[in-house]
Amino acid sequence: MTDIVAGRFDAGIRPGERVERDMIAVRIGEEMRGVIVAAPDYLARHPRPTTPRDLETHSCIRFRFPSGVIVPWQFEKKGKQVEVAVEGRLTVNDAELAIRAALDGVGVLYTALGYAAPEIKAGRLVPLLEDWRAGSAAFFLYYPSRRQIPLPLQAFIQFLRENLRAR
Repeated sequence: MTDIVAGRFDAGIRPGERVERDMIAVRIGEEMRGVIVAAPDYLARHPRPTTPRDLETHSCIRFRFPSGVIVPWQFEKKGKQVEVAVEGRLTVNDAELAIRAALDGVGVLYTALGYAAPEIKAGRLVPLLEDWRAGSAAFFLYYPSRRQIPLPLQAFIQFLRENLRAR
């Protein structure tokens, strides 16, 4: 995660739960639900996980942000939250590459449902752990609350608020 103040940026975009408390945040999108998927070929060679902890024995395709942070695999069921530290032979920083690797049977993938939905619908990927809710997040534009907002950023924020309200 980039420190926008130290980096002298006007604003940044992050999932809501990762925005610091001293920042002003403007929601810029709907909540993206997570999903765990694997190719039928992978599942033919490995036992289907029944709990999030079972993923610790699977080859998982992990996603790394440009900052180097690996996306955590988080789950919730009946108010119980679990975060699983997974391993795998592939770590990527591109959603399309992650989907391609899952389709090729490289391993289990934790991704946004929007990326996997067409492949699930076509039967090329199979959703797993459906009785557990994979983490979800909405994205926010955020900026420091303790400094003057540059005019271009003010205009952008106004544009977002007007257009998101229109939706």
